This record gives sequence, C-alpha cells and structure tokens, in this order.
Amino acid sequence: MEEKVVLENRKLLTIYGATKVVSSTSTQAVVEVAESNIIISGSNLEVVKLNLEDKEVEFSGEVNSIKYSTKQEKTSFLKRIFK
Repeated sequence: MEEKVVLENRKLLTIYGATKVVSSTSTQAVVEVAESNIIISGSNLEVVKLNLEDKEVEFSGEVNSIKYSTKQEKTSFLKRIFK
C-alpha cells in the first residue's frame, strides 16, 4: 500500500500506509511509514483510530505541522564512540 496523508480543516489527520506509531503525546506524534517517519506537531492530539492491519491511523486535534524525516539506522554505542 502506498502512503497517503489526508488533513481535514487542520482538525482530523488520517495517514494511510502506517506501519507503526512510534510515539504519541498531546503535542507530538511520530508515525512510521515505509522508509521514513512522519512527525505531527500540534495541540490536543489524540489517536482516534488505529488499524495497523489496514495500515491506517487517524488523529484528531489541532495540527500545526507535518514533517517527513528519514529513518536513521541504529548504530552501536561502540561504533559511535570510535567514529
């Protein structure tokens, strides 16, 4: 399934293609999709629908920004020290 982001009146956000909700607070949420993460910032954010079988997540609240970021590969502690 391809990813798709639908924002309605800055109050209802639906993300299709979600594989994981990494974190969610009332001011920020991070959703994993394919090769990147979507970072949602706002206020009173709340997950109202979560269906990872259909790869769909829906948030309500005031959405102020939506940003994509690439997933960073996890590196071991020793590799970071001896860079």
